[in-house]
Amino acid sequence: MFNLPSVVVATIGVLGLVHLVRTMALDSDTAVRVLLAFAFVPVRLTAPELLGEPWPGGLAGDVWTFVTYAGLHGSWMHFGINALWLAAFGTPLARRFGTVRFLAFFAIGAAAGAAAHLALYPDGLQPLVGASAAISAQMAASARFAFSPGGALGGRRFGAAPEASAALSLREMITDRRIVVFLGVWFAMNLVFGLFLAPPGMESSAIAWEAHLGGFVAGLLLFPLFDPVGRR
Repeated sequence: MFNLPSVVVATIGVLGLVHLVRTMALDSDTAVRVLLAFAFVPVRLTAPELLGEPWPGGLAGDVWTFVTYAGLHGSWMHFGINALWLAAFGTPLARRFGTVRFLAFFAIGAAAGAAAHLALYPDGLQPLVGASAAISAQMAASARFAFSPGGALGGRRFGAAPEASAALSLREMITDRRIVVFLGVWFAMNLVFGLFLAPPGMESSAIAWEAHLGGFVAGLLLFPLFDPVGRR
């Protein structure tokens, strides 16, 4: 934990600072305006008249909320869990991608999660917040190379950098029992925690498992577009 890439540390720091300011420094009216301006709310796109006034940010806000919602969190518990997962799965990806690719991939994962949420809940009034979808994309991307020969979970070669190991193709992934088990457990955990249980301090209804799945699938499929190393 003392050797996290600077972009991962900076991302966690920014997410924590945003939550601190939103919960400690803003009055209730301003906090609501910030939520309306930067959280992802499906009806903003499908029924904008329901707000009764123009949405903060206008047309530009319709676009940026697909990503900016990932910078907001519902509670310190919510932020803490995401920070831990970001440290775990964002670190190998940041070392492989570099800062620019890492941040772009984070944004793509967040946008994919919002798109999945919109597709399933086009009339949703509940604001979507949290970096979970973006981190889910990082989890999927990490699986593309962590299990390959020389990867962190695939057996190390002396002197080889695990983050530089060649990625697996999707066909190789679905024929590797370890990866299939990893994917199965991940999907099962999202369904269980999203529909039935919740971590302490969080409500099950607040866990947008659909957005997690959207980010995960996007990370799995779009990884080759960002990967500077290439496949085996």
